[in-house]
Amino acid sequence: MSIESTFGTSDETPIPDGSTGTSAPLFDKSAHRRNLQAAQNALIEEFHTLIGDTERLLKHTQDTAGAQTEELRGKINANLSRARQMLKEQEGTLREQSQAAIQCTEEYVHTHPWQSIGIAAGVGFLFGLITRR
Repeated sequence: MSIESTFGTSDETPIPDGSTGTSAPLFDKSAHRRNLQAAQNALIEEFHTLIGDTERLLKHTQDTAGAQTEELRGKINANLSRARQMLKEQEGTLREQSQAAIQCTEEYVHTHPWQSIGIAAGVGFLFGLITRR
């Protein structure tokens, strides 16, 4: 078995498993991508829900009278329109940027594995110190 076939194009980097003598995945990139995609989709869905809830709130307060209420309703409508437009514009951009960040991170980890392990260990150590207090 060659190194290329073991480590080359797989989404998983195998490491020897001492108990069975087989290789176990060190990092499942496809699962990582799915988790990031799910988080992005959840965030976008939350924004859509917020916009929908605000629209329903405006509809329910239509019967409320008063100059201040009308002024507030107008401001909320304007902000809601801007939020809808910004969400449409940023949705694609956020997806592209996150995919680029994922790709850069994966490339760095593959070209500098020991530095990546050191960074992860340092961050974990600091996180442990912070959460202990």
